[in-house]
This record gives sequence, C-alpha cells and structure tokens, in this order.
Amino acid sequence: MGLAIYLLGKPRVEQSISAPAPRGQKVWALLGYLLRSRSAVSRRHLTALLFADAQDPQAALRWNLSELRKLLGEPGLQGDMLSFEPNASTYVDVDALTQGTWSQALRVPGLGQVFLEGVHLSGCPAFDVWLETERRLLQATSEAVMREAALARLATGECTQATALAARLVQHNPLDEDYQVLLVRCLSAAGDGVGAARQASACRELFLRELGVKPGAALEAALNTNTATPTTRPATGRMAAIAQIEAGEAAIGAGVLDAGLQCLRRAIVEADSTGDALLRTRARVALGGALVHAARGRDEEGATALHEALAIGERASPSYAAAASRELGYVEFLRGRYERSMVLLRNASTLAGDDKAEQMRIAIVQGSVLSDTAHYPESIKILSQAMQQAQELGDRKQQAYALSMLGRAMFLYGDLAGAAQLLDESVSIAQQLWTAFLPWPQSLRAEVEMACGNVDSAADRFEHAFALGCQLGDPCWEGIAGRGRGCVAMWRGESHQALEILLDAITRSTRLPDGYLWAKAYALEALCGLAIAQKMPEATLWVHELQNLAARSGMRELTVRALLHRATLGDLSSAVAARLLSGEIDSPALASLFSTPAET
Repeated sequence: MGLAIYLLGKPRVEQSISAPAPRGQKVWALLGYLLRSRSAVSRRHLTALLFADAQDPQAALRWNLSELRKLLGEPGLQGDMLSFEPNASTYVDVDALTQGTWSQALRVPGLGQVFLEGVHLSGCPAFDVWLETERRLLQATSEAVMREAALARLATGECTQATALAARLVQHNPLDEDYQVLLVRCLSAAGDGVGAARQASACRELFLRELGVKPGAALEAALNTNTATPTTRPATGRMAAIAQIEAGEAAIGAGVLDAGLQCLRRAIVEADSTGDALLRTRARVALGGALVHAARGRDEEGATALHEALAIGERASPSYAAAASRELGYVEFLRGRYERSMVLLRNASTLAGDDKAEQMRIAIVQGSVLSDTAHYPESIKILSQAMQQAQELGDRKQQAYALSMLGRAMFLYGDLAGAAQLLDESVSIAQQLWTAFLPWPQSLRAEVEMACGNVDSAADRFEHAFALGCQLGDPCWEGIAGRGRGCVAMWRGESHQALEILLDAITRSTRLPDGYLWAKAYALEALCGLAIAQKMPEATLWVHELQNLAARSGMRELTVRALLHRATLGDLSSAVAARLLSGEIDSPALASLFSTPAET
C-alpha cells in the first residue's frame, strides 16, 4: 500500500498503518498549503503566512518542515523554494476530488467534508482567510462532483442512484436552483411524477419564502422530462436521422428554436433505431449543444444529452465524445465550477487526438477558465495559440471568440494596448458575421476605453452593447454591458443611478440558472466599490457575498478584491491576507492596487 494523504475531514496520513499525528496544527496547515499550491512557494512567503507570530519565524518553519518530512517519509522539502509533488503511488484525496473523473471523485472517503477539519491557527489571519477560501472551493467542488455523477447516471438510466445524489445536493444547498431542477428531473425520469410535482412545489415555496422570487422556467421544464423526447416508432432509419440532425441545426441557426429542438429529439429516436453508436452520439451532441448554447436556462437538460453522448461514444466515436466532453466542460465553466471544467476539458483533449479543430475549441474554453481564475500568463499563451489555429482553419466565429477571451485576459493582466487591438479585431469579425456575439467583445472594448480615461467613448459602446444584448435576450451580454453602464454613471458622479444600474445588471446576469457566474461576480465587485465609497449600509453584505462567490468558484483575483474591500471597511487582517494572496497571482494590474510590491 502506497502513501495515502487525507485532508478532507480530520486530516490523517496512512501507509501500512496510520501515521501518528504530528505535534501541532501547523504541520497540517503546511501540508495542505503546499499540496494546493500550483507552484513552488518561497520560505519567506510561508513564514509570513504561517509563522509571523513566532519569536523566530525561520526556526519555526524549519521545525515544522522537519515534522512534515517525518510524517510523509519524505526526504525532500529542501531549499528556498518549496513544493511537494506526490509520486504516482501516493493517494491524495483532494487531488482525486479535483483532478479525477466523477467516478473516482465520488469514491473519495471525505467527499463533502470540511478541508483540514479542526485546523485553526490563531495569529495567522492571512492563512485563516486562505483556509476558508479553500474550504468553500472544495465544498463547491464536492457538490459539482455529485451533480456531474447524478447527470451521468441519469444519462445511463440509473435513475434511483441519480435521485439519491440530487437529493443529497439539495440537502447541502437547498437554495441552489440548479440542484432543485436536477432533483425534479431525476424524479420525473424515474417515473415518480407525484414526487417530482411535490418537490417542485416545495421549491417554489422555499424560494418565495427565503428569496422573495419564483424559480425560473427550468423547474417547469424538468417536470416534463419524460415527455420531452419523442417516443413514436422510427420508420426510416439512418438517413432520416441525419436529415433530422441537419434540419434541426439549420432551424436553430435560423432562430427557430422549438422546431429545431424537436427535429434533434426526433433524430435521437431515429439514430437509436439504427444501433449506430457514432450516429447516436452525433445526435445527442447536436441536441446537447443546442440546449446549452441556444436554449437559455436549459443547460441541465443539455448536460444530460451530452452525458449520454459521452457514455455511448467514448469508444465508438471519440471525436463526437470529445465534443460532448468539451461542451460539458463549457457548462461547468459558465457556472464557475472550474476544477471540474478542467477535468472534462482534459478528457476532451485526450479523446480529440489529432483533430485540430476540436483541440482549438477545447483550448479556448481552457484559456477562458484560466483567465476567470487569474492564471493570466498561462491563459494568454493558450488563447494566443487557439486564436492562431482558428485563423489557420478559417473558423472566423471561433477566431472572434478566441480574440475576445484573449483580449479580456490581457486587459485584466494590464496590457491595455494589446487588449484594444485584439478586441477591435473581434468586434470587426462579429460585426461582419456574428451579430449575436457582438455585445461581448464590444463591452470588453469599452472596458479598455474606461481604463484609458475615454469615458464618453466607453459610454457609447456600453449603451450599444446593452441595447443589442436586450434585443437578443442574452443575460450575459446584458449583465456585462450593464456593469459598464453602472461604472460610467459612477465616474460621472451619478451615484444613485449607478446603484440602480448595477443592481439591475446583477439581476439580469443571473435571471436564468445557467448564466455566466464570472459576469455576476465582476458586476458585484463594482457594486461593492460604489457601496463603500458612498457608505451604504449594504456594503458589508455585498462584500461578503462577493467573497463567498469568488471563494467557492476559485476566482482568485476577485477574492483578493473582496478582501481589499473588507480592509477598506476596517478589517485589517483582510489587508494582510489580500497582500499575501495577491503574491500568488501574476498580474501587474492587480499588483498596482498595493502601495508596495506584494509578497513573493
């Protein structure tokens, strides 16, 4: 039996037998921090994080490293830059949760338990902030694994197991509309129409009582799971299935959504009658992709079709299975479940093999995930390569998408001139052939104008993007452009109007359960800045909401910004934590927020 490290729940290390617990909690803190760091950490950083309250911080670090070596039987952990990379025979429960398949992650003994349970370090405020952030993130990742497992089991007809997982999710987080919808869908698919109706009714009552709003249309759609798929006997087989796929995709491309979805559902019935695994996978990818991209609020239904495609096509049709895994990764990206998104995208890349077009699409989503989580240099590198591949392949829409995400990453990193050039090109392509996408790069280009001090120009761009986003009915476009309009009003000293616009932008961006979570957090951060500047009583509440949202998803820069807002409100320990955590992020723009360089 190799070394096994368990950090979810009460931490322990096992080999042939359980190793004796180390003296003091800081050894566990040190192990957890090193395992969760993506790169080597300097001794200076660790002493500031964990031992600033010691009489001799360096000696305290040396002693704890010695204890950690004994615990792990690890001769390493030497030098100024420290890292711990377990070998292939070592089991780490946190790695299984964040990097394994859903079936591997579901078997983690501490799934859903608290990270480093019982560990609390007095006198280490920055570490406590880091630990709470990791706990929120890993709890959210545990929930994401259960959700993914429920969808996968629903796709293979294991409705009882899917229902049990969905019920567990609702118990964990009853106010998450996605989980409520999933449970109703599982009950409906299992044939328990009465149970599904009761759960939907209970959800409505809960939301009205606790939130003052009704659940969205996805809840009603989930009640009709069994009737959403045609069940008439297919008569014409393979060519009919292909014809239905082509007709459905054409109808959706022309904006005739309901008719297109009906064609694609019929295509699945036709394809199933042929027994052709490739065709069955293709039909499900077509339906799943349409539900994710064209049918707002239908990501859960789309994810079920995509999991079916993945289960059918992983061996028989790797290219379509790769597309299914990539689309599932995109769904997780939208909802801020970044750890699981990267697992699905890595799986998609493996399945895609030498398919350059598919690898390019995968890379764009990967780069977007890395940008959302403030890994800017890595994001810029991946998105630059993807953009070049899209250009070489002549895929202008994917080129526009890659350019927009690359421009955003460079803007957030602090390269305003580079961002402007890329976003201008993205806007130009969208104006020529993809009007439905135009508000996104246009809003980002306006952000650059604002940062350069060109407020009037930015205002015009934001207004146009917002108007077009409203015409399209896209919550993401409305939210990102609305945030910009609110920032313009703030700059002009129109505080009351800015407040109304920003609150409206946040509401718009999340009016459907499958909205883009980063856009909400980005708008919420602007609202926090306004509330603090105007000494609004709601400021503390909004800052807490931002910190919780950013921590659960792993939006590292927005976590730092939430801490800076807390510091402005008088929490001095948050200022220390913000400086230390910002040292893990390579971003000149973020570093400029501090009066002196961040700790490294």
